[in-house]
Order: sequence, then C-alpha cells, then structure tokens
Amino acid sequence: MAIKKIAEDVYALQSFDWDRRTFDSILETPKGTTYNSFLIKDEKNILIDSTEPSMAGELLEDLESLDVQIDYIISQHAEQDHSGAIPALLREYPNAKILGTKACKELLENLLGIPADKIQSIEDGQTLSAGHHQLNFIVTPWVHWPDTMVTYLLPEAILFSCDFFASHFATTKTISRLEDIQEEAKRYYAHIMMPFSQMVQGNLEKLRDLEIKMIAPSHGPIIEKPEIILGLYEGWSSQRANKVVIAYISMHGSTELMVKHIARMLMDLDVEIRVLNLANTNTGELIMELVDSKAMIIASPTVLTRPHPRIASILYLVNMLKPPIKYVALIGSYGWGTLIEKETRNLLGTINVEFLEPVLIKGKPGKEDFEKLDELAHEIKEKIGR
Repeated sequence: MAIKKIAEDVYALQSFDWDRRTFDSILETPKGTTYNSFLIKDEKNILIDSTEPSMAGELLEDLESLDVQIDYIISQHAEQDHSGAIPALLREYPNAKILGTKACKELLENLLGIPADKIQSIEDGQTLSAGHHQLNFIVTPWVHWPDTMVTYLLPEAILFSCDFFASHFATTKTISRLEDIQEEAKRYYAHIMMPFSQMVQGNLEKLRDLEIKMIAPSHGPIIEKPEIILGLYEGWSSQRANKVVIAYISMHGSTELMVKHIARMLMDLDVEIRVLNLANTNTGELIMELVDSKAMIIASPTVLTRPHPRIASILYLVNMLKPPIKYVALIGSYGWGTLIEKETRNLLGTINVEFLEPVLIKGKPGKEDFEKLDELAHEIKEKIGR
C-alpha cells in the first residue's frame, strides 16, 4: 500500500493489485488496478471508502502509521472492493460512524452484516464539517449501482468520485495528460458505465457548476486536470459518434469475403469503420470500440442453423451493456438453412436499435450478393449521417 499526500492534511491510501487481470470475471484489467481510500485529517478524522477485503490489513497499517483515530467512514458505494474492509475498520475504530446513502445503508447491512445503528443515511446536498474542511455529499445514483454518491471537499475543491471517472490502472503516477489515461478510462467506462449512459449524463450535469481542481476516484490514478476525464465522459455518454464496427467470424471464407467487400465500400464512402475478427480479438476490445459507434455490422456463418457461438456470446454481452449503437446489420452465409436473423434479434432483444435488411447468402458470395452489400453500405452511410 502507498500513502500519497494530495493536499494539506488529505491523503490517498492506495492498495496496489499489480497482477489482477480480470474484474468481476468479465472486465479485462491488463494493467492491474488499485483500490483507493482517502483520509482527511482534521478536528474530525474522516476516511472516504475502504478497500478490498483481502487488503484490509494494509489499510489498517497505513492508518496506524498516520497516527489517527477515525471518526467517520464515508461509504460512497457498498460494492465490496470499496466497502469490504469496513468490518475490520469498525473492530479497530468501534466509535466510528458510517455515512452513506439510504440505498448504501441497506446494501452494507445485507452484504457485510453491518449493524443498522452503525450507519447514518445522508441526503443529496447534505454537508459535514470536519473542522477546517467541509464535505459536500452529492448523490449520483446508477454510476454504477443505485447507492452511489460522490464527495466534494472544500476548500481544496477535490472531488472524491468513487467508481465515477475511475480506471483499472495500477500506476503510481498522478495523471495530467489525456494520453496517459484514455485507453484504460475507456475500457472501464465501456464495461461499467456504458449501460447507464443516460444516468451518467444526468450526474455530469449535477457536477457542472462545481469548481473541481482534482478528481480522486476509487480505482486507478488521481487526476490533476479534471477536464481530461470530464470531457471524455461527456463525449462517450452523449453518443455523438458515427463510427461503424464490423464484428465477424468466418469458418470457410464466405463470410470473410462479404466483410472485406462491405468494409471496402464503406471506406470508399468515407465512413469510419473498425473491423474486428472475433477469432483473434478479445471481448474487451470490441466493447471499447462500441462506446463511440453508431452502427454495428454482425457477420456470422451459420452453425447448426444458429449464429456462430462466438458471435452469440458477443451479442449477449452487447445486449447487456447497451452501447449507443442505433443500427444493426446482419450479414453472413449458410450451407442449407439458417435461423441466424431470428436468433440475432432475440439475443439483442432489450436494446433499442433499428435492424437493417440482412444480407444472408447460400454458399459462396457472387455478383448479386456483392451488389446487395453495396446497397447495405449506402444505407448505413445514409442512416449514420442523420
């Protein structure tokens, strides 16, 4: 664990998980992650968030080295990677009061068995004076659980944002350049925040009038230039992009021929595209590309009348994560019969997209099939330009 002074009497207590390569058994974390807690030393000593249960000992050691008694534990989010050390903290600091939203209080009781009388519910806009410092609590639901909130510290103008604006990135650096954080911030947004893009927009609005000099999230580096991450979130959640993602699998070459043809036509039409062969592309890369895409072309051969299993699993995940795509086109091939159009619609059943006329061909594509692909490319160009 590392102790970093980020302002006068304000400390980041970071647990480093250098080797973690997946999170929630879904999200790839190629650069590891951190679990960040924050200590405000004042007349009342306040700890904002805790850490992963397995790292509770490190957090307690750091607090002991700083020679403090904790008066308040601010639980901004009840998920265990932020709350898991609270039981250990209460054993060490039995007089500490826990503050969190009403939803957080209920979750802490259910997930960790914390007694109800140890937790105080707070309301949106409520404040807490620590002495010299004032904490302003802003309830920001659904980024990414119903219980989430952020804390704005005065006079330092630091926003403790929990999972909002976080990234899974184990680094000792404090970030001040866009290129240092963009990739991992986008990966995090794609898997964690994208299903709640409308809520992200609403919660960004709640922060718009604040003077924010630093953002201190619960995972990854502290951000010294808040406009970097605020601008990224504004763009991703507003769904302004016109990119087209082509995700494909080909077994015997027919589907690949179709993909190459429509990709070439879209490029001729000056459409931004990204082509991903799912046979050798990890899921996370595709999900990241969908963050700023308006259309998706799914290209699959037929396997036992259904989409290729790799395509089917991707469609299930796309349906769950709800990227901002507005249009879906299906192309592919079959030998003697296919139900892939029906199955694709079923697998994408809860996202609001327009399905374009599919191009499904029997065997190897010929001249008429390529002409249909040209027509589809022109239709996509017209649709995304609206």
